[in-house]
Amino acid sequence: MPVSKKPRRKQSKLQSPKRGSPAVALPDRRAVEGFLSTVGGRQTENAMAAAQDLMYSAWDQSSKRSRVDLARKALAISPVCADAYVLLAEEEAKSAQEALEFFRKGVEAGEKALGPAGFKRYAGHFWGFLETRPYMRARAGLAATLNALGEVDAAIDHYREMLRLNPNDNQGIRYVLAACLMKRSDTEALKALFKKYDEDGSALWLYSRALVAFREKGGSDVEADEFAMNALRANRHVPAVLNGKKAKPSTSGYLTMGGEDEAAHYFQEWGFEWITTPGAVDWLKKIAAEGAPTQATRH
Repeated sequence: MPVSKKPRRKQSKLQSPKRGSPAVALPDRRAVEGFLSTVGGRQTENAMAAAQDLMYSAWDQSSKRSRVDLARKALAISPVCADAYVLLAEEEAKSAQEALEFFRKGVEAGEKALGPAGFKRYAGHFWGFLETRPYMRARAGLAATLNALGEVDAAIDHYREMLRLNPNDNQGIRYVLAACLMKRSDTEALKALFKKYDEDGSALWLYSRALVAFREKGGSDVEADEFAMNALRANRHVPAVLNGKKAKPSTSGYLTMGGEDEAAHYFQEWGFEWITTPGAVDWLKKIAAEGAPTQATRH
Protein backbone atom coordinates (compact mmCIF):
# COMPACT_ATOMS: atom_id res chain seq x y z
CA MET A 1 0.00 0.00 0.00
CA PRO A 2 -0.27 0.51 1.34
CA VAL A 3 -2.80 8.24 7.61
CA SER A 4 -2.34 11.96 7.23
CA LYS A 5 -0.64 15.18 8.09
CA LYS A 6 -3.12 17.91 7.23
CA PRO A 7 -2.41 21.23 8.90
CA ARG A 8 -0.70 18.89 11.27
CA ARG A 9 -2.76 15.81 11.72
CA LYS A 10 -1.23 12.38 11.82
CA GLN A 11 0.99 11.19 9.04
CA SER A 12 0.42 8.69 6.29
CA LYS A 13 3.15 6.51 4.89
CA LEU A 14 2.39 5.54 1.31
CA GLN A 15 5.90 4.34 0.55
CA SER A 16 8.94 3.41 2.59
CA PRO A 17 11.41 6.26 3.10
CA LYS A 18 14.71 5.71 1.34
CA ARG A 19 17.61 4.95 3.61
CA GLY A 20 20.21 7.61 3.84
CA SER A 21 17.76 10.43 3.01
CA PRO A 22 19.04 13.67 4.56
CA ALA A 23 15.45 14.84 5.11
CA VAL A 24 14.35 12.09 7.45
CA ALA A 25 15.86 9.75 10.00
CA LEU A 26 12.93 7.54 10.84
CA PRO A 27 13.23 3.91 11.92
CA ASP A 28 11.97 1.21 9.60
CA ARG A 29 8.46 0.42 10.81
CA ARG A 30 9.16 -3.27 10.42
CA ALA A 31 11.80 -3.01 13.14
CA VAL A 32 9.14 -1.69 15.52
CA GLU A 33 7.38 -5.04 15.26
CA GLY A 34 10.25 -6.51 17.25
CA PHE A 35 9.19 -4.40 20.23
CA LEU A 36 5.54 -5.30 19.68
CA SER A 37 6.40 -8.99 19.69
CA THR A 38 8.04 -8.71 23.11
CA VAL A 39 5.12 -6.72 24.51
CA GLY A 40 2.61 -9.25 23.22
CA GLY A 41 4.61 -12.20 24.43
CA ARG A 42 6.04 -14.75 22.03
CA GLN A 43 4.08 -17.96 21.73
CA THR A 44 7.09 -20.16 21.02
CA GLU A 45 10.84 -19.86 21.23
CA ASN A 46 12.12 -21.71 18.20
CA ALA A 47 14.27 -21.30 15.12
CA MET A 48 11.62 -19.25 13.35
CA ALA A 49 11.36 -16.84 16.27
CA ALA A 50 15.13 -16.49 16.44
CA ALA A 51 15.32 -15.82 12.70
CA GLN A 52 12.57 -13.22 12.92
CA ASP A 53 14.41 -11.48 15.77
CA LEU A 54 17.41 -11.18 13.48
CA MET A 55 15.22 -9.54 10.86
CA TYR A 56 13.95 -6.99 13.36
CA SER A 57 17.59 -6.22 14.09
CA ALA A 58 18.39 -6.09 10.37
CA TRP A 59 15.87 -3.34 9.71
CA ASP A 60 17.45 -1.32 12.51
CA GLN A 61 20.85 -1.33 10.82
CA SER A 62 22.10 1.69 8.90
CA SER A 63 24.47 -0.37 6.74
CA LYS A 64 23.10 -2.24 3.74
CA ARG A 65 25.82 -4.87 4.11
CA SER A 66 24.82 -5.45 7.74
CA ARG A 67 21.17 -5.81 6.79
CA VAL A 68 21.92 -8.31 4.04
CA ASP A 69 24.29 -10.31 6.27
CA LEU A 70 21.63 -10.57 8.99
CA ALA A 71 19.05 -11.70 6.43
CA ARG A 72 21.40 -14.46 5.29
CA LYS A 73 21.98 -15.49 8.92
CA ALA A 74 18.23 -15.56 9.50
CA LEU A 75 17.76 -17.97 6.59
CA ALA A 76 20.55 -20.15 7.93
CA ILE A 77 18.63 -20.41 11.20
CA SER A 78 15.23 -20.89 9.57
CA PRO A 79 14.59 -21.35 5.83
CA VAL A 80 10.95 -20.27 6.33
CA CYS A 81 11.83 -16.72 7.36
CA ALA A 82 9.85 -14.81 4.73
CA ASP A 83 11.11 -11.40 5.81
CA ALA A 84 14.68 -12.42 5.02
CA TYR A 85 13.68 -13.00 1.40
CA VAL A 86 11.85 -9.66 1.37
CA LEU A 87 14.98 -7.83 2.46
CA LEU A 88 17.12 -9.66 -0.10
CA ALA A 89 14.63 -8.81 -2.84
CA GLU A 90 14.70 -5.16 -1.86
CA GLU A 91 18.41 -4.77 -1.24
CA GLU A 92 20.44 -7.50 -2.92
CA ALA A 93 18.58 -8.33 -6.12
CA LYS A 94 20.35 -7.00 -9.20
CA SER A 95 17.30 -7.14 -11.47
CA ALA A 96 13.52 -7.31 -11.34
CA GLN A 97 13.65 -10.99 -12.26
CA GLU A 98 16.01 -11.72 -9.38
CA ALA A 99 13.79 -9.74 -7.01
CA LEU A 100 10.81 -11.72 -8.29
CA GLU A 101 12.50 -15.00 -7.34
CA PHE A 102 13.34 -13.73 -3.86
CA PHE A 103 9.73 -12.62 -3.35
CA ARG A 104 8.44 -15.98 -4.64
CA LYS A 105 10.64 -17.75 -2.11
CA GLY A 106 9.39 -15.38 0.55
CA VAL A 107 5.77 -16.21 -0.22
CA GLU A 108 6.53 -19.94 -0.17
CA ALA A 109 8.39 -19.54 3.13
CA GLY A 110 5.51 -17.59 4.61
CA GLU A 111 3.01 -20.23 3.55
CA LYS A 112 5.08 -22.96 5.19
CA ALA A 113 5.58 -20.93 8.36
CA LEU A 114 1.85 -20.29 8.78
CA GLY A 115 0.69 -23.67 7.55
CA PRO A 116 -2.93 -24.53 6.67
CA ALA A 117 -3.97 -24.00 10.28
CA GLY A 118 -2.57 -20.47 10.28
CA PHE A 119 -4.38 -19.51 7.12
CA LYS A 120 -7.61 -20.84 8.53
CA ARG A 121 -7.11 -19.16 11.88
CA TYR A 122 -6.10 -15.71 10.61
CA ALA A 123 -8.16 -15.45 7.40
CA GLY A 124 -10.04 -12.16 7.37
CA HIS A 125 -7.68 -10.68 9.97
CA PHE A 126 -4.27 -10.93 8.34
CA TRP A 127 -1.90 -8.16 9.36
CA GLY A 128 -3.70 -7.90 12.68
CA PHE A 129 -1.36 -10.66 13.86
CA LEU A 130 2.39 -10.20 13.70
CA GLU A 131 2.83 -13.79 12.55
CA THR A 132 1.10 -12.99 9.25
CA ARG A 133 3.02 -9.85 8.30
CA PRO A 134 6.14 -11.41 6.78
CA TYR A 135 3.96 -13.40 4.40
CA MET A 136 1.90 -10.34 3.48
CA ARG A 137 5.02 -8.28 2.87
CA ALA A 138 6.44 -10.95 0.61
CA ARG A 139 3.20 -11.31 -1.34
CA ALA A 140 2.86 -7.55 -1.78
CA GLY A 141 6.41 -7.44 -3.13
CA LEU A 142 5.72 -10.34 -5.46
CA ALA A 143 2.57 -8.70 -6.84
CA ALA A 144 4.27 -5.33 -7.30
CA THR A 145 7.16 -6.92 -9.16
CA LEU A 146 4.84 -8.92 -11.40
CA ASN A 147 2.97 -5.71 -12.20
CA ALA A 148 6.23 -3.92 -13.01
CA LEU A 149 7.18 -6.75 -15.35
CA GLY A 150 3.89 -6.45 -17.22
CA GLU A 151 2.18 -9.48 -15.67
CA VAL A 152 -0.79 -7.39 -14.57
CA ASP A 153 -3.37 -10.18 -14.38
CA ALA A 154 -1.13 -12.22 -12.08
CA ALA A 155 -0.63 -9.15 -9.89
CA ILE A 156 -4.40 -8.58 -9.73
CA ASP A 157 -4.94 -12.16 -8.54
CA HIS A 158 -2.45 -11.68 -5.71
CA TYR A 159 -3.89 -8.34 -4.66
CA ARG A 160 -7.44 -9.68 -4.60
CA GLU A 161 -6.40 -12.62 -2.45
CA MET A 162 -4.56 -10.30 -0.08
CA LEU A 163 -7.73 -8.22 0.38
CA ARG A 164 -9.66 -11.40 1.07
CA LEU A 165 -7.16 -12.33 3.75
CA ASN A 166 -7.09 -8.80 5.15
CA PRO A 167 -10.15 -6.75 4.14
CA ASN A 168 -9.07 -4.00 6.57
CA ASP A 169 -6.24 -3.41 4.09
CA ASN A 170 -3.59 -2.00 6.40
CA GLN A 171 -1.07 -2.18 3.55
CA GLY A 172 -3.03 -0.04 1.08
CA ILE A 173 -3.40 -2.88 -1.39
CA ARG A 174 -6.62 -1.38 -2.76
CA TYR A 175 -4.69 1.52 -4.29
CA VAL A 176 -2.37 -0.63 -6.37
CA LEU A 177 -5.21 -2.99 -7.25
CA ALA A 178 -7.25 -0.04 -8.52
CA ALA A 179 -4.35 1.06 -10.72
CA CYS A 180 -4.06 -2.47 -12.15
CA LEU A 181 -7.78 -2.63 -12.85
CA MET A 182 -7.56 0.72 -14.61
CA LYS A 183 -4.80 -0.69 -16.81
CA ARG A 184 -7.22 -3.42 -17.75
CA SER A 185 -10.12 -0.94 -18.22
CA ASP A 186 -12.18 -3.14 -15.90
CA THR A 187 -14.76 -0.53 -14.94
CA GLU A 188 -17.14 -2.90 -13.15
CA ALA A 189 -14.37 -4.29 -10.94
CA LEU A 190 -13.17 -0.77 -10.18
CA LYS A 191 -16.65 0.39 -9.20
CA ALA A 192 -17.03 -2.63 -6.91
CA LEU A 193 -13.67 -1.88 -5.29
CA PHE A 194 -14.54 1.79 -4.76
CA LYS A 195 -17.84 0.79 -3.19
CA LYS A 196 -16.17 -1.74 -0.90
CA TYR A 197 -13.92 0.98 0.51
CA ASP A 198 -16.48 3.76 0.25
CA GLU A 199 -15.27 5.48 3.44
CA ASP A 200 -11.78 6.08 2.06
CA GLY A 201 -11.34 9.85 1.95
CA SER A 202 -7.87 10.02 0.43
CA ALA A 203 -7.25 12.15 -2.65
CA LEU A 204 -5.99 9.12 -4.56
CA TRP A 205 -9.20 7.23 -3.95
CA LEU A 206 -11.61 10.11 -4.54
CA TYR A 207 -9.99 11.50 -7.69
CA SER A 208 -9.67 8.03 -9.18
CA ARG A 209 -13.31 7.31 -8.42
CA ALA A 210 -14.31 10.57 -10.09
CA LEU A 211 -12.27 9.70 -13.18
CA VAL A 212 -13.90 6.29 -13.53
CA ALA A 213 -17.36 7.88 -13.19
CA PHE A 214 -16.46 10.46 -15.86
CA ARG A 215 -15.19 7.77 -18.21
CA GLU A 216 -18.40 5.82 -17.82
CA LYS A 217 -21.00 8.60 -17.80
CA GLY A 218 -19.35 11.76 -19.08
CA GLY A 219 -19.16 15.27 -17.65
CA SER A 220 -22.91 15.87 -17.37
CA ASP A 221 -23.50 13.17 -14.77
CA VAL A 222 -24.51 14.40 -11.30
CA GLU A 223 -22.84 11.51 -9.49
CA ALA A 224 -19.56 12.05 -11.33
CA ASP A 225 -19.70 15.75 -10.38
CA GLU A 226 -20.24 14.87 -6.73
CA PHE A 227 -17.29 12.47 -6.75
CA ALA A 228 -15.17 15.26 -8.23
CA MET A 229 -16.30 17.74 -5.60
CA ASN A 230 -15.49 15.29 -2.82
CA ALA A 231 -12.05 14.84 -4.35
CA LEU A 232 -11.48 18.61 -4.49
CA ARG A 233 -12.23 18.86 -0.79
CA ALA A 234 -9.59 16.22 -0.13
CA ASN A 235 -6.91 18.01 -2.17
CA ARG A 236 -7.45 21.25 -4.12
CA HIS A 237 -4.01 21.10 -5.80
CA VAL A 238 -4.63 18.14 -8.10
CA PRO A 239 -6.41 20.00 -10.96
CA ALA A 240 -3.53 22.47 -11.28
CA VAL A 241 -0.99 19.65 -11.35
CA LEU A 242 -2.99 17.83 -14.01
CA ASN A 243 -2.95 21.08 -16.01
CA GLY A 244 0.85 21.18 -15.98
CA LYS A 245 1.76 23.05 -12.80
CA LYS A 246 4.72 21.47 -11.08
CA ALA A 247 4.18 20.49 -7.46
CA LYS A 248 6.90 19.80 -4.96
CA PRO A 249 7.14 16.03 -4.37
CA SER A 250 7.73 14.49 -0.98
CA THR A 251 11.38 14.06 -0.04
CA SER A 252 10.71 11.91 3.02
CA GLY A 253 8.36 9.21 1.75
CA TYR A 254 5.54 10.77 3.79
CA LEU A 255 2.72 12.72 2.17
CA THR A 256 0.82 15.75 3.47
CA MET A 257 -2.87 14.99 3.04
CA GLY A 258 -4.31 17.91 1.11
CA GLY A 259 -0.83 19.17 0.22
CA GLU A 260 1.06 19.71 -3.01
CA ASP A 261 3.27 16.70 -2.37
CA GLU A 262 0.18 14.49 -2.27
CA ALA A 263 -0.98 16.06 -5.55
CA ALA A 264 2.42 15.35 -7.09
CA HIS A 265 2.20 11.74 -5.92
CA TYR A 266 -1.29 11.41 -7.39
CA PHE A 267 -0.12 12.80 -10.72
CA GLN A 268 2.71 10.27 -10.75
CA GLU A 269 0.30 7.39 -10.09
CA TRP A 270 -2.79 8.43 -12.10
CA GLY A 271 -1.85 11.45 -14.20
CA PHE A 272 -1.49 9.42 -17.38
CA GLU A 273 -5.04 8.09 -17.03
CA TRP A 274 -6.46 11.60 -16.64
CA ILE A 275 -4.48 13.14 -19.47
CA THR A 276 -5.32 10.35 -21.91
CA THR A 277 -9.05 10.51 -21.12
CA PRO A 278 -10.54 13.06 -23.56
CA GLY A 279 -12.20 15.95 -21.74
CA ALA A 280 -11.44 14.69 -18.23
CA VAL A 281 -8.97 17.39 -17.16
CA ASP A 282 -11.14 20.19 -18.59
CA TRP A 283 -14.17 18.76 -16.79
CA LEU A 284 -12.29 18.67 -13.49
CA LYS A 285 -11.01 22.19 -14.04
CA LYS A 286 -14.59 23.36 -14.59
CA ILE A 287 -15.79 21.67 -11.40
CA ALA A 288 -12.92 23.26 -9.48
CA ALA A 289 -13.74 26.71 -10.87
CA GLU A 290 -17.37 26.38 -9.82
CA GLY A 291 -16.32 25.56 -6.28
CA ALA A 292 -17.37 22.63 -4.06
CA PRO A 293 -19.95 22.69 -1.26
CA THR A 294 -18.62 22.47 2.27
CA GLN A 295 -20.13 19.10 3.08
CA ALA A 296 -19.12 15.94 1.22
CA THR A 297 -21.76 13.62 -0.19
CA ARG A 298 -21.17 9.88 0.19
CA HIS A 299 -22.39 7.18 -2.17
